[in-house]
This record gives sequence, structure tokens and C-alpha cells, in this order.
Amino acid sequence: MAAFNYDSRGRARLGIVVPVSNTNLEPDMALLAPRGLSLHFARAGGYDLDRIPDESQMRQYSDTPVDDVITSLVHCRSDLIVYGCTSATLAQGPAYDRAFRANIERLAGVPAVTAASALTLVLRSLDIERFAFTSPYVASLNDLAIDFIEAFGMRCVQRADAPEPLGNEAVGDTRPEQIIEAALGADHPAAQALVISCTDYRATEAIDELEDRLGKPVVTSNQASMLVALRRLGITPDHSPLAGQRAAAAFDRLGAIISEEELS
Repeated sequence: MAAFNYDSRGRARLGIVVPVSNTNLEPDMALLAPRGLSLHFARAGGYDLDRIPDESQMRQYSDTPVDDVITSLVHCRSDLIVYGCTSATLAQGPAYDRAFRANIERLAGVPAVTAASALTLVLRSLDIERFAFTSPYVASLNDLAIDFIEAFGMRCVQRADAPEPLGNEAVGDTRPEQIIEAALGADHPAAQALVISCTDYRATEAIDELEDRLGKPVVTSNQASMLVALRRLGITPDHSPLAGQRAAAAFDRLGAIISEEELS
């Protein structure tokens, strides 16, 4: 008789919007997903694949209508939608991000999480006041990303920009060891947490080593998106060495922070 694996589905369906050139969000979410959570992806375009992904490209991406993409995830009966591009709404600011999520929820009829909002929710659940920041973004886009996070009452004490502008393929091809080197350069003794932004960046695989070496939470786009999605679905995350135990420790408090945001 055939042996069936029931661990891959049955508890909830997570619908995820992926930028068309992104090659790391899908494997990361598979690494982070707990037993019984099935993952359903839809790819969305709207930016120039041959251009450096700067703030103008990211604004163009987030301004591209997502109705058909969201509808495709509705058809597979997703219980929650994750919008898997951090910089697209980081570049537009918190008010835009909130309206963007509300539009997805209107289209889908289920809760929505953006990677940008997930970063801030996890940081707030950890009571972070000072953070260090790194990403593969160009410096001007990092400025906007930091402004977005600082709008929630936190302060960036040090950052590490990419040494040279990276195209879409180069971002996705960056190795975890390179990310660790950049992250160590971004850290500062006054930082209570390290933020690594970008869903097409192999930062998930770097979390465990960075937390061991730095002794502080490391919050990444994909890890934060999964933690917030699970909290809103009422699913406790499985133990994962990739999840970052310091950030995952904030899981219980995430519920209160999410409720505060929904009431404000």
C-alpha cells in the first residue's frame, strides 16, 4: 500500500505573490513552512528585468494592478495572501503599504501580509528601538527602506549598502556567505537587531549563523513574512534552525501588535 505524506497540506493554504525574476522566495518559504501548510505561488511582473531595481522600478512594480494575480490565488482557496516584494511598498511608505494590503484583502476576501509590513511587525514585537540594516538595494532605495521602518518609532544606527548596483539576477545569485559578510559589516553595538531586507536574497540561510555570532535577533523579509502569516492564521511555527530563534521568540507578542495595528 502506498505511503502518503500528509504533512504537506491540510492546516491552511498560503497564497504568495512572487516577482517574476525572484528565485529565492519560493524555496525559502518551503524551508520555513510548518507541517500542514501548503504554499501556492503566483508570479507578478511590472518592472524592467534589465534595469537596476531602484526606487523608480519598485514603485512601478507596486503600482502595476495585481487583480488577476490575486484572483488566481483566490481560485486555489488561499486562507491568507503574502505579497512577496519588500522594496515595492517600502519605496512608497507606510500609508501606501497599508492601503495596498487593504486592496489585496478586498480582492481576495482573506487577510493579507506584505513583506514590508511583516518586517516592522516583527521588530515591534521584539521591542526594538535601534536597528542595523543591510540589503542588496541601491543606496537611495535603502534610504526609503530605513525611512519606512523609522516611521514606526525605531532608529537605524548603522547600515551597509551594496558595494555596487546589482541587477535582478545578481541579487538572486548572492551567496549566503556573502550576505553574512555584509551583515557583519552592518552591525553596530548599539543595534538591538539586524534587519536584512529583500525577498530575493538568500538571507534565510544566514540567520542562524548570524544570530549565533551577533547574539541578537536577525529579522529578514522572508522569515518575517512567514512568522506574521502564521500568527494571523493561528498556526504555531515548527522548530527550524533557519527561522532564527531570537526573532521566533516574539511570535506570541505578534498577535497583540497585529491587533493594535488593525484597530488603529
